[in-house]
Amino acid sequence: HPRPIPGIQATETANTHYYDPSIVTDKDIADATGNILYPRGTRVNPLDYIGWNKYLLFVDARDQKQLDMSKRIMATSDKPVKLVLVAGEPLNLMRKWKKQVYYDQGGILARRFAITQVPAIVRQEGRRLRIDELRY
Repeated sequence: HPRPIPGIQATETANTHYYDPSIVTDKDIADATGNILYPRGTRVNPLDYIGWNKYLLFVDARDQKQLDMSKRIMATSDKPVKLVLVAGEPLNLMRKWKKQVYYDQGGILARRFAITQVPAIVRQEGRRLRIDELRY
């Protein structure tokens, strides 16, 4: 029974916001031969080099409606969906669904993506990540 992530509630009003994964280098980044790839202060977006080929679906597993919605989303998605719990029992759900289930330990991902309502889905849209807090 991991602790529920504080500050997250069931979605009352659908919301969409974005996350820019870009970083600004704090030192020169060099390759193995010493050639500078990115000088200090360069803004680098990993999505320019690697696409995000999956969706993250955040849900409260104590809410059967959210679990039902999750099943529908996973069954109809055009990309793999990783289920990330913010509350509930991940091991029980994993055994029941016979699927990998993740838990947002300490709310690290929910904070990074500014998720305050679930269910929420995170997916790539161009050079940023789109976060949809879904009404169900």
